[in-house]
Order: sequence, then C-alpha cells, then structure tokens
Amino acid sequence: MAIGRLHHLVIDCPDPRRLAEFWSAVLGEAVTYADEDFVVVARSDRHSGLAFQRAPDHQPPDWGDPARPQQMPLDVMVDDVPDAHARVLALGARRLTAAAPGAGEGDVYADPAGHPFCLVPRPGWAPPVGEQTT
Repeated sequence: MAIGRLHHLVIDCPDPRRLAEFWSAVLGEAVTYADEDFVVVARSDRHSGLAFQRAPDHQPPDWGDPARPQQMPLDVMVDDVPDAHARVLALGARRLTAAAPGAGEGDVYADPAGHPFCLVPRPGWAPPVGEQTT
C-alpha cells in the first residue's frame, strides 16, 4: 500500500509569478493559486501540480556543477501524518524540521540522498491516497 501521493513539486525561484506564468504557458495549465510568495500551476484547483515559492537568495542550478546541483523539494500528501512519519523514517528518511509557525502544515524530511520533501495532510478536496485519481 502506498504511503502517499505527490501533492506539488515545489520549485524555489526569485519570482514565483513570472516562473508560474512561463510554466502555465508551456503546459497549458492554469494558475490555480497565487500569493506574493507562492504560486501553483495545475489542471484545476483540485489537482496537484507545480508550485513556485519565493527564494530571495536563490542561486539557480548550474548543470554539471556539483556545487549547485539540481534541487526540487517535493510535497507529498498523506492521509495520516503520524503514520506516514513513521513509515518514511523506517524507509530511511531523516526528519529535518517540523513545520514552521505560519508556514502551513507538514514536516520536512530528507530522503536517503538528502533531497528535502514535506509530508502534508491531504486536503479535503482530494480523494484518500489509496483511491484512483483521474
């Protein structure tokens, strides 16, 4: 049984609106959520998609340069955060931090290779993780 389902692929950038508009045009999908620091592009406001978050000191990846490798943290929606927490730790994840106050729900982890991801509670609009989505 799956532990979770991908919620959003979150991409750091200096200008979330500009990058979201680019990907909206490339993918033919709508901007479904936007505030000053976080913008989502998805099929609809009830689908997962790409999210762009403001990172003022963002240093873009430099292809082939190990000092600035490709990095994209993942948000993984789960039905039961405590259960998912235990299961990802058992698989080799490492907890980095609990959600910051005011930053929404979800804890931050590192996968076995050190890539960050968050476990976020499944929103009410999304079917349970084990159900098929269209």
